[in-house]
Amino acid sequence: MWRELDVVQRTGSTNSDLVARAAGGGRGLGEGVVLVAEEQSAARGRLDRKWVAPARSGLFFSVSLRPGDAGVPMERWGWLPLLTGVAVATGLARAGGVDTALKWPNDVLVTVRGEERKAGGILAEAAGDGGVVVGVGVNVSLRAEELPVPTAGSLGLAGAVSTDRDPLLRAVLRGLEDWYGRWRAAGGDAGACGLQEAYAAGCATLGRVVRAELPGDRALVGEAVAVDGDGRLVLATEAGVQEPVGAGDIVHLRAAG
Repeated sequence: MWRELDVVQRTGSTNSDLVARAAGGGRGLGEGVVLVAEEQSAARGRLDRKWVAPARSGLFFSVSLRPGDAGVPMERWGWLPLLTGVAVATGLARAGGVDTALKWPNDVLVTVRGEERKAGGILAEAAGDGGVVVGVGVNVSLRAEELPVPTAGSLGLAGAVSTDRDPLLRAVLRGLEDWYGRWRAAGGDAGACGLQEAYAAGCATLGRVVRAELPGDRALVGEAVAVDGDGRLVLATEAGVQEPVGAGDIVHLRAAG
């Protein structure tokens, strides 16, 4: 499905570039466009947080998807970051030989010297009528002294057998095409296409006691027991109720029990 792939030496943000193109700049934006940057000067994560990495040290790319054209209801588009996470984790394991895990909703984790570290993130943004741009950033070859924060990691530090970005990118894009095709064919039903099960199998958040920092300065603590059909994280609280969380920051506190 990848009909166009461009590589640029440096840009502010690949997501911002594709979103601007969808809004009418340049050639317009259809499905299957991939923009890869060797370096980003204004990369963003969730809540406009900065993503900093040296040039040519990771995978920094965005893709354009148009689930609306295939009739997928907008209320199911929240699965796209989770779907991308499954594709990223699968691709990195196959091409890099490194174990990864997913932290709900959009982080890619690796283990460095026995510690859980964030090595990547995913950001999905609306792009025009019926379109979504999904951006991926993964630290590949960063050394310890290059990490932006002590809690970050990279594939190299996690013992990857390969840090060649070309096969890593190809593997991730193949996985993304596969899972997106299945999900789209199922009308966005994550249960019917196997996505919900695959995400749960690779999600490090499930089975943990976590704190969800919610909009409006509200926090909720509970055991993460499931990811529901809408892609929300379900927390079992001490009050004996199960509460779904659709947005917010998740802090892993400890293993359940």
